[in-house]
Amino acid sequence: MADLDRRGIPGVMVATEEFQDATQAQCRGLGFEPAVIWVPHPIQNRSVEELARIAADAIESIVAGLTTEAA
Repeated sequence: MADLDRRGIPGVMVATEEFQDATQAQCRGLGFEPAVIWVPHPIQNRSVEELARIAADAIESIVAGLTTEAA
């Protein structure tokens, strides 16, 4: 994502809430703060309906992250 960002291509990372601490540590280490959309953990073993609900809940934030100018 950092490479895409340098080239002006927007990106949004989608990850489960369980990985917030690890993501923040990695971002500090890389010196890059991506747009992140957090979804409920865990993802595996979810039904199709549960995954569809998670995706539906996240899609507006994902699209906004891809189409809104960074401050």
